[in-house]
Amino acid sequence: MRTVLVTGAAGGIGTRLRKLLKGVYPQIVWSDIKTPANLGSDEKFVQANIADLAACEKLCEGVDGIVHLGGVSVERPWEEILPANIVGCYNMFEAARRKKVKRIVFASSNHAIGFYPRTRRIGVDNVVRPDGYYGVSKAFGESMGALYAYKHGLRVTCLRIGNFDDVPVDHRRMSIWLKPEDLVQLIRIGLEHPELRFEVFYGASDNERGWWDNDAALRYGYKPTGKSEAHVKEAMEGQAKLKPDRVADWYQGGPFCSMEYDSDADLARF
Repeated sequence: MRTVLVTGAAGGIGTRLRKLLKGVYPQIVWSDIKTPANLGSDEKFVQANIADLAACEKLCEGVDGIVHLGGVSVERPWEEILPANIVGCYNMFEAARRKKVKRIVFASSNHAIGFYPRTRRIGVDNVVRPDGYYGVSKAFGESMGALYAYKHGLRVTCLRIGNFDDVPVDHRRMSIWLKPEDLVQLIRIGLEHPELRFEVFYGASDNERGWWDNDAALRYGYKPTGKSEAHVKEAMEGQAKLKPDRVADWYQGGPFCSMEYDSDADLARF
């Protein structure tokens, strides 16, 4: 990888990666629909709307690998998810194919599988259970990644990111916490590992209370350094401030699951 494009540069993860990836690759091009705050004079930034295919093709010129973080990053109405996370996701994969980009690391999310109960441990082969339109868009992106990997030869890694933060701040996030430096490890595996064709990894650190089997990432050399148990005091203090929520407390997706929830199903059956 000589030139890497990172979309979503102005978002929370993109902002941290601008520091964590500095110097890792000869050239990193940062892009977003809006200009990031505190953009350094040594950072190359290209403003673009990923809902525009021509803009995506221009972004991909001369690029070896893409880290696609761009799009709506929380649950929103379908009218907002569609252009950014569905159309924009297609545009990035298609532009990459047209411009002969070698690899894409797609930022998927734990919300693609949010409707699994916290009592169940799952791997990457379990079917998706999105907990909202945002989760649907991430499941769509994983499917696009598989299509472009097997039909068009792109090397694609989908990262089901848990909770990206310096420390886990409540009980749920003790299970899904992702230390920022561990995300960098996963990204580099996706961009650099010679044997990778298409894989789905869980974006999680070494969490003793974790719900996910991340053997796929471990086989490619992932060695997470973050341990959520080291922050149990802070997490439990944060948990004590939250109100009980029957649906959110049962499912892995937490409050995304309880938004607009109107099913009369027995939670324990699922």
